[in-house]
Amino acid sequence: MKILVTGAAGFIGSNLCAALLSQGHTVCGIDNLSQSGLRNLKPYLAHSQFNFVEEDVRSFEAMKKMSQGASVLVHLAAFKIPRYGNSLDTLTINVQGTESVLQAALSDKPRVVLASTSDVYGKNPNIPFSESSDLYLGESNVRRWAYAISKVMDEHYGLAYHQEFGIPVSILRFFGGYGPGQNTTWWGGPQSVFINAALLNQPMEIHGDGLQTRSFTYIDDNVDGIIRAMFSDKAVGEIFNLGNTKEITIRDLAQLVWKLAGKGEPKLKFISYQSFGKYEDVRRRVPDIQKARELLGFDPKVDLVEGLKKTIEWQSSLTDSVEVTP
Repeated sequence: MKILVTGAAGFIGSNLCAALLSQGHTVCGIDNLSQSGLRNLKPYLAHSQFNFVEEDVRSFEAMKKMSQGASVLVHLAAFKIPRYGNSLDTLTINVQGTESVLQAALSDKPRVVLASTSDVYGKNPNIPFSESSDLYLGESNVRRWAYAISKVMDEHYGLAYHQEFGIPVSILRFFGGYGPGQNTTWWGGPQSVFINAALLNQPMEIHGDGLQTRSFTYIDDNVDGIIRAMFSDKAVGEIFNLGNTKEITIRDLAQLVWKLAGKGEPKLKFISYQSFGKYEDVRRRVPDIQKARELLGFDPKVDLVEGLKKTIEWQSSLTDSVEVTP
C-alpha cells in the first residue's frame, strides 16, 4: 500500500515509517522540520519506497497532492503542551493541520488515523481513564490546556468527517511514548531530559514536587498499536487508548534513569510551576486499554526498565546532542 505519514521526521513518525517500510509498503513522509531534523529519517532517505517532502501540514494543496493514491493517512504532526512556547502555534498547527488532512481525504476516502493524546482527560480524577471517561480541562487562561483542547477539537473534526462524509477515521490517544528517536529536550518528555542530565552528571530538573504520576509506553508498542488500527475494520469510527498501564511518579522515574545512566547519588533539582507563568499539571495519568486489547489485539510488551536501557543506549550515542562525561 501507499501510506502517507505526517510528522514523519518526528519520534513516532520516523519509527512508524521504518516499520511500514520493513513490511513492504510505499511510504510518503511529510514534515516541516520545525521540531526535528532529518536525523531520524537518514537511514531511509535513499530507500526506493520512501519519499520525503519538507512541507507544512497546514498546506491543503501539499496534503492533497501527496495523499493521491494513498490507502492510509496517518496524521502525527502536532505541537505539544506550550510549557515553554506559546499556545497560538499549538492551536493553529494542530487544528488547521488536522482539517487539512481530513479535507485531503475527501476525494479518495482513504483510512485516516489521527493521533490524539492522554492530555485530553485533563484533570479527571477517576483513574484509569477509559475512552468513555469525561474530558475535564482547566480554565482557558492557563495556556497549558491549549494542547488538550486542540486535540479534543481534532477528535471532533475526525468523527464529524467520518459521520458526514464517510471517511474511515480512527483516533489514538497516546500515553507517554519514549524510545530511540525521541526529542532529547522537554519536547520529548521528562525521560528525555533526565537521560541527558544523568549522562552529563548534571541535576535533573523535576517540575513541582515530582509526585505526579505517568505511564510510559515504549515506541515499539505504540507503533504496533498504530499499525493494528490502520488495518483493522474494527477501528473505524473508534477512539483507542494506546499505552502501558504501569504507573510511576516523575521523581521515581528520575531516580530510575539515574540508576541506569548516572554515577553516584542522583542529583535532583525541583522547579516551581510558577516559573512557567500560570500553569497546571495533572497529578495522575493511567490508561484503561481493555478496548484496544479486545478490538485490536493491542498488548504492550516492553517493560519500563528494558525500554529505558535501549533508550539510554541510543541517546548516549548522539554526540551532537549529548557529551558523555568520563
